[in-house]
Amino acid sequence: MSSLRLLIKSLTSTSISSPRLVARSRGLGYGALGCCGRRSFSSMRWQWKDLRDMGEEEVKGLRVEEERLMRDLHETCEWGVGERWGSAPTETGMSRLSLSDTDKQARDWFTTTTEALGCKVTVDAMGNQFAIRPGMKDGAPTVAGSHLDTQPTGGRYDGILGVTAGIEMLRTLHSQDITTTYPVGVVNWTNEEGARFPISMVSSGVWSHNIPLSHAHALKEVGSGTATMKSELERIGYLGETSCSHEAMSLAAHFELHIEQGPILEAEKRKIGIVQGVQAYKWFTISVAGADCHTGTTSFQHRADALLAASKMIVYSHRAAARRNALASTGILILKPGSTNTVPGSVAFSLDIRSPDDAIVEAVEADCRTAFAALAAGKDIDGLGKDFVASSKSCSVSWQLDTHSPATKFSPICIECVSHAAEGLFGKDAEKLTKEMTSGAGHDSVYTSKRVPTTMIFVPSRDGVSHNPVEYTEPEDCALGAQVLMQAVLRFDGLRAEGRV
Repeated sequence: MSSLRLLIKSLTSTSISSPRLVARSRGLGYGALGCCGRRSFSSMRWQWKDLRDMGEEEVKGLRVEEERLMRDLHETCEWGVGERWGSAPTETGMSRLSLSDTDKQARDWFTTTTEALGCKVTVDAMGNQFAIRPGMKDGAPTVAGSHLDTQPTGGRYDGILGVTAGIEMLRTLHSQDITTTYPVGVVNWTNEEGARFPISMVSSGVWSHNIPLSHAHALKEVGSGTATMKSELERIGYLGETSCSHEAMSLAAHFELHIEQGPILEAEKRKIGIVQGVQAYKWFTISVAGADCHTGTTSFQHRADALLAASKMIVYSHRAAARRNALASTGILILKPGSTNTVPGSVAFSLDIRSPDDAIVEAVEADCRTAFAALAAGKDIDGLGKDFVASSKSCSVSWQLDTHSPATKFSPICIECVSHAAEGLFGKDAEKLTKEMTSGAGHDSVYTSKRVPTTMIFVPSRDGVSHNPVEYTEPEDCALGAQVLMQAVLRFDGLRAEGRV
């Protein structure tokens, strides 16, 4: 076994190195936390282990359980099983769209599980679930947050790992009878993916007061369905009475564990990404209007082919982004009337523009707006008219902004907590096993960072694959990420206890 693997095995074991913790974990004077968060008593004298009374090495000695973490992750993935990619029972993807029946099952599990660990669960008007475990002092909780919804053809780790790792943190504190100075907890954010209701991170956006509640509630599901977010929240019983607001449900800090969704950590043989921020992006719906006509009786010279114009626009967006080292993608294409022998007269497509630099996103957008208008009018832009028959007819194009997420910089204090946790875990190997990173994808942490100290932790993704059934992260890497998450939360709680934050 390699030295690195031996190190990882020791870091994710369930052993507790501190003799004082060993004695306590065997029940010598300490009892379990009841389901309502109150102390329990029996013929023995029971009491809490106060985190403030534990030495730094004792706290570092707390270990998550890899087997328990992975059991939670895979058991919850029984709700919304997607495409199979291998022969093992867990080698399937996920298709658990937000506010679906399977999402309700996962939500119910979240409530039942966290309440049994002494948490009070609050559901707000967007269905966000906040499971909060009491501390020795009252105050806003320090939380681990992510999401349980997936893409239609997604995997088992995106979002789900972040929630189950937060619950593993609670299980570890509960099993060791440890109470933090201030409350800690886990959040399940609604519709992070934006796959069913087409605004990503919409519910954390409402919580942060960046998206109006009325707009979010009125969002209709993608496709031909008529359900709205509000109607589905009501249908599955998760339209909470608490206002969806950072004022009504305040947090002290937000830490999010997530798979990288890219290839860098795996390629560089690193275990933890210490996320500094998230790149900027904008989502648009582009509508191209032409004219329906018969494919057999209308010559190229007399067509206003909306799909042909849209195709040129999509190609141009790729070129415009590439020239600025940015990204542009189209994931949704809707055309009408949708008949083999009718030239499409109406096309709508999504456009996703991303860059770490806000100014570059704006530049790509401006470039595309000018070029799209010219392409709709039938002009030859960037060589895209070459070898096409010119037409006397033209199309028109309009833009709708769906999501705007400026570049995000995370809290230096939270980043320091993650760095400190990784150093405590890896010791002298921390520098070679960790990497400072910028997230290419949006996450709920983007919106929480607008209101409270926030950062993220990345773990490797096999082959850099995500939003795909074969998405996979090694169990030991999942556990290492969960370990850093727990230690970062405890570090932040310690800083609060010392009055440093």
